[in-house]
Amino acid sequence: MNNIITSRITELAIHRVGNKASSDEVYISKTSCLINEDLNETLSNYFMSSFKSEEYFRLFHEKELNLNEVYNYVSDIFNNPDSLYEESVFLAKHLYEKSVHPKIKGGEFYVVYFKDCLINGETYDAVGLFKSENKDTFLKVYLSGGGFEIESEEGININKLDKGCLIFNTEREQGYMVAVVDNTNKGSEAKYWTDDFLGVRPRQDEYYNTQNILHLCKSFVTKEMPNEFEISKADQAELLNNSVKFFKENDSFDIDDFTNEVMAQPEIIESFNRYKDDYQQDMDIDIADSFMISDSALKKEARSFKHVINLDKNIQILIKGNRSQIEQGEDEMGRKFYKIYYTEEE
Repeated sequence: MNNIITSRITELAIHRVGNKASSDEVYISKTSCLINEDLNETLSNYFMSSFKSEEYFRLFHEKELNLNEVYNYVSDIFNNPDSLYEESVFLAKHLYEKSVHPKIKGGEFYVVYFKDCLINGETYDAVGLFKSENKDTFLKVYLSGGGFEIESEEGININKLDKGCLIFNTEREQGYMVAVVDNTNKGSEAKYWTDDFLGVRPRQDEYYNTQNILHLCKSFVTKEMPNEFEISKADQAELLNNSVKFFKENDSFDIDDFTNEVMAQPEIIESFNRYKDDYQQDMDIDIADSFMISDSALKKEARSFKHVINLDKNIQILIKGNRSQIEQGEDEMGRKFYKIYYTEEE
């Protein structure tokens, strides 16, 4: 799990950005916000608490990086932190221009300068871009005339960050190191924050490589192998188990070591290597042949490696290992069966 520690917020600007397609307006505040020390800590926790993944991105543009608006505005802030309010106006207007999907909600847009963020043992300044779209109802209870009164108020739940982005002042020439959160939109409208507004692409690091090679392995075993080889569901489950086992038992990945140990058979290794080339081209990604393994990416992706054989509509067999204790066959009446050997029953 990622651990980002901030010293303090040094400047904060807030604007309100509506949905342009619905003729909502963008409201630009006239000045930055002044916050006291208590509020500084509360806001830091609100902005930072949702960044738990070790998956990072870079700001990106198809033609050249300088054409990415967020990259330019944030670079100007890093060059001169006193320009944060001025650049926040441009950022708010840029977000407004991208808020055209009918499901996008209006909300407060925050541009924040963080001083001395400690992440993975290194210290960087960071610019945070956040948007709050949803409001919760809170109860306010207070003494009045010897009794209690209760009122409801609508406000922002500081435990629920809707959208966020942290841009760390490092790796500028590659588009910075960027962390992204979107806890509200999961459909096509979600792309407006990551793709249309920010313009980010995955950072090619150990998390990226681990995640993509596991996607590749799963796709090869479940989709490609049945087209080329006669392989049972039990054998597929064993290959998936062995793939995850390899990653759990090694600190680094090497493509030759992996294929020789897991795929084993020369014809399967050859097929896997061909599929890897096609997969990278189709998915527009580049997976390194050797890299350090990311434990957090492994933990996340391993959950999707299903080891279940579904039989008809009401029987499931869960396979976690020891394929030799399972036999598959067909009786004289043409009924298919699995025979399972075991030493203990719990």
